[in-house]
Order: sequence, then structure tokens, then C-alpha cells
Amino acid sequence: MTQFVQGMLYLSVLVAFAACNAPPVPLDDILIEKTFVPEQCVRAVKVGDYVRYHYIGTFPDGKKFDSSYDRGSTYNVFVGKKQLIEGMDKALVGMCVNERSLVKIPPHLAYGSRGYGDIIPPESILHFDVLLLDVWNPEDGVQINTYHTPTVCSRKVEVSDFVRYHYNGTLLDGTLFDSSHTRMRTYDTYVGIGWLIAGMDQGLLGMCVGERRIITMPPSLGYGENGDGSDIPGQASLVFDVVLLDLHNPRDRIIVTNQEIPEPCTRKSVAGDFVRYHYNGSLLDGTFFDSSYSRNRTYDTYVGQGYVISGMDEGLIGVCVGEKRTITIPPHLAYGEEGTGSKIPGSAVLVFDVHIIDFHNPSDKTEVVVTHKPEECDKQTKKGDFVKYHYNASLMDGTSIDSTYNYGRTYNIVLGANQVVPGMEEGLMEMCVGEKRHVIIPPHLGYGERGVTGEVPGSAVLVFDIELIEMEEGLPEGYMFIWNDDVSPDLFAEMDKDDDKLVEPSEFTDYILRQVNEGKGRLAPGFDPYRIIDNMFSNQDRDGDGKITEAEFKLKADESATHDEL
Repeated sequence: MTQFVQGMLYLSVLVAFAACNAPPVPLDDILIEKTFVPEQCVRAVKVGDYVRYHYIGTFPDGKKFDSSYDRGSTYNVFVGKKQLIEGMDKALVGMCVNERSLVKIPPHLAYGSRGYGDIIPPESILHFDVLLLDVWNPEDGVQINTYHTPTVCSRKVEVSDFVRYHYNGTLLDGTLFDSSHTRMRTYDTYVGIGWLIAGMDQGLLGMCVGERRIITMPPSLGYGENGDGSDIPGQASLVFDVVLLDLHNPRDRIIVTNQEIPEPCTRKSVAGDFVRYHYNGSLLDGTFFDSSYSRNRTYDTYVGQGYVISGMDEGLIGVCVGEKRTITIPPHLAYGEEGTGSKIPGSAVLVFDVHIIDFHNPSDKTEVVVTHKPEECDKQTKKGDFVKYHYNASLMDGTSIDSTYNYGRTYNIVLGANQVVPGMEEGLMEMCVGEKRHVIIPPHLGYGERGVTGEVPGSAVLVFDIELIEMEEGLPEGYMFIWNDDVSPDLFAEMDKDDDKLVEPSEFTDYILRQVNEGKGRLAPGFDPYRIIDNMFSNQDRDGDGKITEAEFKLKADESATHDEL
């Protein structure tokens, strides 16, 4: 039994030795072993296609006879046009980009009985490890695959438009050769006038802002036989993954859309008006760059006079208070080729969503509209009168500022005493008790450029709805006290209660108040009576010693200048 087993082992060794030293089995045709198949076949080789591939050529025993890797360059050739050995011509047909295959080629489909010089002996079986990198056809044009289309596309790229776009540029096998994203700056150029390679010129036409597409082009529409000299090899197909961010044409003007016009619109802005408005500013692709809302303050400017970019100057003409509109401005009417640096790139189209809060003109006067007039109106307000009135105050956009009704009491002033803004002075003049008015006051007759902190914005137009509740007739201009009866000839003596020939402040005050209480005289209404009397005393006390002598004492009729005195 042992001898039998030993015999069998000896026979196995002989068979193995014979197998190792036996001549290779003849091949009738090529054998292809696919060692890597990509998940997606971008494109398969057909007869007549031009291919770029890498290879390592070996004999069956593993000895290398050639390699494109060693030369640092792909092998580039047409397939099926007898530019290759017959076996390789057959093997390449049907291969996909990025596919890798081990191709075994019999001698009659390779170099046959002649071999190839000193490199390949006659009747050699050849093995090629092939990696396909690129394939195209002379009949190819630009191929476009749009994989994202924006919901709204108001405009598409046309010849001579200027575009801003981002891209990733790869070879057909996915090798990245360039990207605008890595430079963090868009590629900006005119389309269709030869500033770009022909394939990109064609591939960008018809794009919408926000659209994303894959643009694939053969070398004839890319960098041709020579490539770009660095990252793009000769005869390479190019693939650009593009997102369009912006487009305009040098002939463009501003575009006004999405108008919401309030009713009624009694006035529209003209050049020279001063406008207060809120805005959100964005680029054409929706990228936000600025907002007045974030600062919680309107943008205030004159329009039509070059204080803002020319597109905004134009877009703010003809607006109504309360109007909302979208103003799209091409770069040549905005910040041009340079942009503003960090926020607005060069050659950017700008989109402003604008809300007009108010506007006025420096020539505007107070506008008074009577909304109710009582049937009986015997007396009308005038300068010097003491008036009591209610009001509701708001801005032009309806924002409430203040209301006397909230406090349950009237607002009381003396007309002409600079106790309210000039516009309100005008609005209250020649008014009857019970009358109601709608008063619009421009800022130069209101609170001016500064406004009132926390209440009235700077340069704001004010709107008051007022009702006159009560009025007390004032004194003639220049008087703070008048006599209702004839003046006593012994006026000084009547004041000088202690008969010391001097009038003390207390004597003077007591006397004037007694005359007012007895109806013999009147103090100007709306003022502190004691302050008026103090002023009257100071005017009589000519030497300022705190007492009035009979020599100092004079009636107003005897004075050459106007004083708050007798």
C-alpha cells in the first residue's frame, strides 16, 4: 500500500512538471478579461472612434515589452481603421471609459510570423493591460446634459451676452484639470464672440440663471491636438460641470418687475425728490449682499442727482409712497467690472427688492386738507392764540408715531411761540373749534434730517390728523400783558403798598395778578404767569437793583422798544 501511494505521488509530480513546461495552448481569437468595469458607462467605443488609452504590454511569462506609462503619454489612435494590430482593434470595440481589461492576442492577430524587430519575436502571444481614458468621434458635437433647471427662467443666454459662471473641468475619465470654485471666483466672459473655446461658446447658449448642466465636447471644439500645454493633453475630450450665476447684455437697461402699487397714488417721485426706502439686495442667482432691514433703518437719498448708482437713480423715479418693486440693474449701471470688493463681484447684475416708505421735495410746503368744518365758525386761530387739540401722528407708510388720545388729554400750545414744528404751526392756523384737518409735513418743516431718536426717523414726512378742541384768543403781537380798562393814573402808587417810593417784586406780582383776577388786565395765555410777571418786572427794573423806582417806571406806550411790560 505504501509503495502504491509513493507511486501516485511520483506520477503527480511528473504531470505538474509536464504542465509547467508544456507549450501554451494556441489561441484562435482574442481573450478579454475585464478587471474593472465602471458603474456607469459614459461611452463605449465604436468602429471609427478615436481613443486615448494607457496600456502595459507583456508576454505570457510576464516579461514587459512596452508601456505607455513609461512614456508618460496615452496611446491615441482611431479604432477599426487598421492603425492598430488586428487583435487590439477588436479588443477596444465596446470598451467603456475607465474600463480596464486584460487582452490576450494570438500571433495571427498581432505581429504573426514576422514579429516586430528585436522587441517581439515571431509567433508571440501578446498580453495587454488596457485602461481606456477617452473616446470621441470626428462627427461629435457638443453634448449637453441639463440636470437642474430653475423654476423660473425669465431669460436665456444669447450670443454677445456677458455671463458669470462657476465650473469644474475634467477629462472624460474624471481627472480634474481646473475649477473656478478653487479660485473662489466666477469665470466672467462674453458668449459667442470667440472669447471661449468653441465648445463652451456653444454649450452656454440657452442657459438660465441657476441652471446646472454638463457640457461635453470633443477636442476639435476644445484644445485640439496639442492640448493646453499643461493640464489638458492633446486630443482630449473635455467635460465641464457648469452653474450659471449671472447674465446680462451691454445693451441692457434696468428692469422693473413685481410692482405693488397702492391705491390711491396721489404723487409719484421725480428727479430731485428725497426718498426713504427699504431694500433687500441680492445677486441674480439669489445670493444676498445687503439689506436696510438688517440695519433697522431706511436708506435715504436724493434721486436723479447721482447720489446712488445710476440704475437705482432711474429705478426710483416714478414710484408711489408704499409701492413695492423689484429693480434689476446690469453692472454697467451699477458697480461695473470692479464690483465693491467682498460683497459685490465685478460685472454682477444686482437685484433690489424695494419698498418706498416716503418721499418729499425740498420745495414742498405743508399740505393741509380740511376733513370736517363746523357750520358755525366765528373765530379762527391766529398767531398768539392758545389752542388745545387732539392728534394722531404717523409716517407716510402708515406707521403710528404718537396720539394724544392714548394719553386722554389734548396737546396745548401757543401759536407762533415755536412750541411745535413749523409745519404744525401752519396746519393749525385759521382753524375753527371743532374743525378737523389732515396735515402732511415735509421733514424740513418737521424734525429734519435728525428726526427724534426712537420715535421719528430722520428726513421723515409726517402725517397728522388733528381736531381743534378749544382756543383762547391771544394778545396782540409783542404784548404779554394788556389792560382791559383804562390805565389808572396812579399806577405806581397803587403798586407801592408800603408807600416807600419803591416797588418790590412781591408788590408788583400781587398787583398784576389782582388786575387779572378782577378782569382789568390779561396775561398772554398758554405761558407761566409768574415767568411773564418776572420778565415784566425785570424790564421795569432798569438798573437791575431788584426794585422799581418811580423814575424807572414807564408804560409800554411810553417805550420806544417792545418789552413784556406795562
